[in-house]
Amino acid sequence: MADSERTRMAAGQWYTCLDDELEALRATARDAVFEHNTLPPRQRGNLGPSLKALLGAAGTGARIEAPFHCACGFNIFLGDNVFLNAGCTILDTAPVRIGKGTLLGPNVQIYCAEHHRQAAGRQAGLEIARPVEIGANAWIGGSAVILGGVSIGEGAIVGAGAVVTRDVPADTTVVGNPARAVKRG
Repeated sequence: MADSERTRMAAGQWYTCLDDELEALRATARDAVFEHNTLPPRQRGNLGPSLKALLGAAGTGARIEAPFHCACGFNIFLGDNVFLNAGCTILDTAPVRIGKGTLLGPNVQIYCAEHHRQAAGRQAGLEIARPVEIGANAWIGGSAVILGGVSIGEGAIVGAGAVVTRDVPADTTVVGNPARAVKRG
């Protein structure tokens, strides 16, 4: 029996995103995100009920401001008191783990999916999913972009607008495109 595209995606292998099962999962996520983004803030609380149920984990006090977007939802794991500001997008085709106390500024983007380098592969919907890990008490500045396969260490700071293409050690500040370490002042 052949592996499903979802199984390939979860295993970090090339998979075809143009798949009925994966589309059904994305539709479920879109419904949960729509509810979260359209509920009145006092009714929504920290997380809309459908989004909270969809996430892989949401620690105590984890909060996602609206609007928010994710691809699957079930691959997102938030520690206690994680805060995602308005406009964040997480394309979680692989696990995205965000440690306790970490703050994401507005419009932060996390992209786990990498499209095929050949045009024919892209047209066929070939992707590979790479996980993202962000340690506890990190601070990701507004409009930063974090690519798949990256780990950001505990206490690290990613400057606003940075594009993170490589791992960031703990207690390191990175800025720019591509993000490079700078000395903390």
